[in-house]
Amino acid sequence: MARFLKRLLAVALSLAAGAALAERPSSLDMTCGEALDLVRSSGAIVLGTGSHTYERFVAHPSYCLQGEEAYGGWTRTLDEARCPVGLICRPGETESDHD
Repeated sequence: MARFLKRLLAVALSLAAGAALAERPSSLDMTCGEALDLVRSSGAIVLGTGSHTYERFVAHPSYCLQGEEAYGGWTRTLDEARCPVGLICRPGETESDHD
């Protein structure tokens, strides 16, 4: 019985993870303007950028974590190969990077 419950739980978790991935908005399903509006209205959002890829885009550097810097973020959309939808947060340089 315990083995059955473990398998049932594993299946349920897999389905939940798959559903969560399926609900992620995809830049490939919207125009550049729609993607830009979505990032602006959300402030920070994870967009699917391909069949198995995604990226977190932000509307303003204040959405980055401490120690991160904002850089221009582009992605493919229905109408653009490189749409500037917002910013991407990346770890910033530290003092040890200059040693």
